[in-house]
Amino acid sequence: MANKKYRVTTPMPAIPDMDSESELNLFDPQNPDINLFNIIDDELIRLSGSKLEFYKLYVNKLDFDDVYQEVRQKTVSRQPLTVFGHYEPTVLQENLTEFGIELTNDQVFIFNKSYINQKIHRDPIPGDVIKPHFQDQKYEIYQVQEDSFESYGVYHLSCYAKLLRDTEEVNTEHLPDVLEDNNGVQFT
Repeated sequence: MANKKYRVTTPMPAIPDMDSESELNLFDPQNPDINLFNIIDDELIRLSGSKLEFYKLYVNKLDFDDVYQEVRQKTVSRQPLTVFGHYEPTVLQENLTEFGIELTNDQVFIFNKSYINQKIHRDPIPGDVIKPHFQDQKYEIYQVQEDSFESYGVYHLSCYAKLLRDTEEVNTEHLPDVLEDNNGVQFT
């Protein structure tokens, strides 16, 4: 049975060269409609996402610490920018450890890359602060990751953020104008 030879009577049509344009090509990067999926994704995030207050970090390169590989004094803008992004709110967890109660509440914020670049004029960077509009908690971004769907032209930025506990609102203590130490000595 291995000695049988089969003949084809119908000739094979010419196969188009894959490097050149043909009617079989479904993806055309020169097509202006390629941005359609990106626009739809941006609109979906705006409709189903949440309003967020975005505080930009301003990096002072002169105050960079070589040991810790970060800036000592982080300057964050006072006026937030209002942006739209997607995240799933989680409950604040209070874990009891050997060091006491530890508050953990890590969040993942997802933005459309072209939208967030248009709003803040750059990509989000670690150190930027995000505050959801309906929550009274701020989150500091510690990692930014790009998720891409290149064939559709959609790019997401996933910003991983941790609960920010050392802001002025958290650490404000209302101290009197005149303080006394234990010996009764007053100082201002």
